[in-house]
Amino acid sequence: MPSHFHAVVWIDHAQARIFHLGLSGSDEITLHPHLPTRHLHHKANVTGSGHAAPDKTFYAEVTTAIADAGEILIIGPASAKTELANHIRAHAPDLAKRIAAVESADHPSDNEIVAYAKRHFKMPPPRVQAPGSATGERHAG
Repeated sequence: MPSHFHAVVWIDHAQARIFHLGLSGSDEITLHPHLPTRHLHHKANVTGSGHAAPDKTFYAEVTTAIADAGEILIIGPASAKTELANHIRAHAPDLAKRIAAVESADHPSDNEIVAYAKRHFKMPPPRVQAPGSATGERHAG
C-alpha cells in the first residue's frame, strides 16, 4: 500500500482512478467494476428509477485502496462519487471521518486530477534540488 497521506478518487460507474499524493510524488491505481455498466431507461408508469443499483463490490475495492489515506477527496461527474461516499460512511465510519470533500469534476486528465487535489489539500510544490548540490550539503558563501 502507498505511504502517502492524501488520496484523491475520481470515480464514475465505469472506473475509479485513485491517486495517493505526497511530497515526493504520487502513485496511481485504476479499478473497474466487475459488472459492466448498463444504460437503463425509465419508462412512464413502470416501477423503478431507471438507474442501476450501486456496485457494492466495486465501492468496497475502492474503499480498501484508500484505507491508509489521512485525507480523502472524492470527485467525479455523476452519482458514483456520492454513492462511494455513502458506502464509506455505512461500511467504514473511521475512514468516512477522513473524507475532506465530495465534489463534481467532469473528465479531467490524470495530471489535472493530481493538480486539482494538490490545490485542494494546499500541498506545496515539489522541492527542486539545485544542480550539483547533494542533499544536506552546505556551501560556504
